[in-house]
Amino acid sequence: MAVQLPDMNLVLLSPEIFIALLAMVLLLMSAWRGKESRGLMGTLAIGGLLLAGLLLAGHSGSAPATTLGGGFIDDSMARFMKMLLLVATGLPLLMSRDYLTQHDLDSGEYFVLSLFSLVGAMTMVSAGSFLVLYLGLELMSLSIYVLAAYQRDQLRSSEAGLKYFILGSLASGILLYGISLIYGATGTVMIAGVGDFLKAATHISPVLLLGAALVVIGICFKVAAAPFHMWAPDVYEGAPTSVTAFIAIMPKVAAFAAFFRILLEAFALLHAHWGPMLQLLAVASLAAGAFGAIAQSNIKRLLAYSSIGHVGFLLIGLTTGNLLGHQSVLIYLTIYIFMSVGAFCLLLVLNKGGIGDEIQDYAGLAKKRPLLAFLMSMFMFSMAGIPPLAGFIAKLYVLMAAVHAGMIGLAVISVLFSAVGAFYYLRIVKIIYFDQSEEPFAMEVGLSHRVVLAVSAFVVLVGGLFPSRLLAWTQATMQSFP
Repeated sequence: MAVQLPDMNLVLLSPEIFIALLAMVLLLMSAWRGKESRGLMGTLAIGGLLLAGLLLAGHSGSAPATTLGGGFIDDSMARFMKMLLLVATGLPLLMSRDYLTQHDLDSGEYFVLSLFSLVGAMTMVSAGSFLVLYLGLELMSLSIYVLAAYQRDQLRSSEAGLKYFILGSLASGILLYGISLIYGATGTVMIAGVGDFLKAATHISPVLLLGAALVVIGICFKVAAAPFHMWAPDVYEGAPTSVTAFIAIMPKVAAFAAFFRILLEAFALLHAHWGPMLQLLAVASLAAGAFGAIAQSNIKRLLAYSSIGHVGFLLIGLTTGNLLGHQSVLIYLTIYIFMSVGAFCLLLVLNKGGIGDEIQDYAGLAKKRPLLAFLMSMFMFSMAGIPPLAGFIAKLYVLMAAVHAGMIGLAVISVLFSAVGAFYYLRIVKIIYFDQSEEPFAMEVGLSHRVVLAVSAFVVLVGGLFPSRLLAWTQATMQSFP
């Protein structure tokens, strides 16, 4: 009997193949040249991401296509999310170069792990099969586990990596069990195949509903949605700051792309079942983020709870089930990347100047370094959703989508929790501008930090004042998404 091999269009996989080859080249360079190639590897990694972006841009405007028997999908949503992933990987790598050198962490493995995690995330974005989705998620997660524990001489870093690994393994097991239940109920692991099965089904099996719920729970862990957020504060605090910036943004982009694939393609007809579940998780995330951050004195832990609150807004956009809601998720993710990168870049600058991670350490920053104080305040105001910054546009579109879907109560709850969250953002601004400094600030802002801060500040400011380009791009992306 002849075996039918799946079609293989490697052009569609060219960005992933290029980044994987680049990671292997850097791994060999690290093994052969050792410390001599440290600076060069960082340059090659960032340059490679730019070239991968050009390869991806070459696919723009083309019709949706599949390869590997439908297991890999190239469409408008995949291209948009992959662009965000390249930005979410490139900016943390660029701003971390001085930090890695200062802490003797700039070995080749750091860049190799970052690139392999990016390959896994890009695979998740284009997954047309639950198994491909799982493989991509594991490649991304295993690399990040190691990065979280990368500062091996620090107990907190090792503890962060171990916690992340144990809880991440549990979440992966839940996800895999959910996939097995979906296969048992439908007879297929193809995402489109599950959608076709539901269209033809006259009865929805409880086994399928349980499988769908377990898959959603497994992915919610990756975005730190409450009540699956218990790992985030400890990992954010214990991991090297450059890794924390990476963890804060990149996995979220990949996970919400996976949500789009699963919920809008496979389980679109089950919206009445997963919609209320996501609404409950959204409210829990908003509450955990708002109240959990109030008592924090460490800014990395505060930003961890802040990210949980942002996930709540993203889940609201996802659960609306309308085009405006799905567009609001893309808008929010794009703006969230630059807000978070800017904030963490300032943390790296201040750490380089000898300032710790305690919020009180920032007292008097406005008098000594007014520009840095202004930028930190701008990023905090944007996260709080204060106009005319881009964070306001992000939250506004989520609320508009919720109101458009008739979820008035959910919109009111999100506004109330957002007001609570504004307290701890404003507390940072108050400490920066009104508290007295006990020690002098002696810090230099390197070229890479200046570039990252300039790009982040530009997007946060101009994106709030002139959001039309981003709105048009996200609308076109979702309108052409199947």
